[in-house]
Amino acid sequence: MSFQKLVEKETSSIPVIDFKALTIDGEKVFELEKLQFACGDWGIFQLTNHGVCSSLMKKLDSAIENFYGLPLEEKMKFAPQLGNKEGYGHLVIGGEINSDHVERFYMNTYQLNARQPHLIPKLPASLRESLEIYLAELKKVVIDLLGCIAETLEIDREVMLKMYEKGMQSVRMNYYPPYPTPNLVTGLAAHSDGSAITIVHQVDGVEGLQVKHDGVWMPVHFLPNAFIVNIGGILEIWSNGFYKSLEHKVTVNEHTRRISIGVFFNPKLEAEIGPADSLINSKNPPQFNTITLDKYLKEFFSRKLAVKTYLEHMRIEKF
Repeated sequence: MSFQKLVEKETSSIPVIDFKALTIDGEKVFELEKLQFACGDWGIFQLTNHGVCSSLMKKLDSAIENFYGLPLEEKMKFAPQLGNKEGYGHLVIGGEINSDHVERFYMNTYQLNARQPHLIPKLPASLRESLEIYLAELKKVVIDLLGCIAETLEIDREVMLKMYEKGMQSVRMNYYPPYPTPNLVTGLAAHSDGSAITIVHQVDGVEGLQVKHDGVWMPVHFLPNAFIVNIGGILEIWSNGFYKSLEHKVTVNEHTRRISIGVFFNPKLEAEIGPADSLINSKNPPQFNTITLDKYLKEFFSRKLAVKTYLEHMRIEKF
């Protein structure tokens, strides 16, 4: 099947990228074309054949569900400490508690010295052990995937890898309780991610993620054992706008809880966030300003959860 026919066939669903095909000489070029289309036209894709063991994912699923089944007083032992947003509780954006219908557990996981001592080390053993293995396996996948994304922009993959091999990583485990009138609440309001990329794993098929494509909201139907990969604001900036960060939201279910785990990947803290040098020329001037990642993250998280507000702040004004 030609790439054009494949695109026409899949216009009603998000693109699917076969991770294994990106490593096979006879299939890589075609799969890179699909990846380029997915990042530029959609800003999201499903990643299959990623190599993370399904039995590990099932163990992690069970451990997360068991955690959220604990009494509230047990979960509150992991509540954010004064002056810090990491831990169990409601989502806090821009200094305000978000009203979305979700319990979340957010924490920085890499670099190791960024971890809060009352979080991962104190988790129930089954959750701590499966999460540590999962994060390590996922990082391997993401490093290779970022290298492939660099290739789609005709950038030396080593340029990308130098930014991310010692990059930052954070995780958010989400629990969306059922709600009798789901049309009256949101699980997570519409927004785009500030990360470079986000990897989402959905527990046991209960759906709720929706994405906005060509102005239309559409549900995401997860393939078995597939990851959802979201392009975030950092990658949109780095690609000088060729790739798009995606607007998405989460709805809740009337009868069933939904659980997901999102892992956010960013460059190393001292990296500069701006358009890649090799993409800039007289015909393609920079679309965004350049700042340090440290400043980018501080300013991004100081704002309310919204659609690309900080990304637009980063954009260079045209006169």
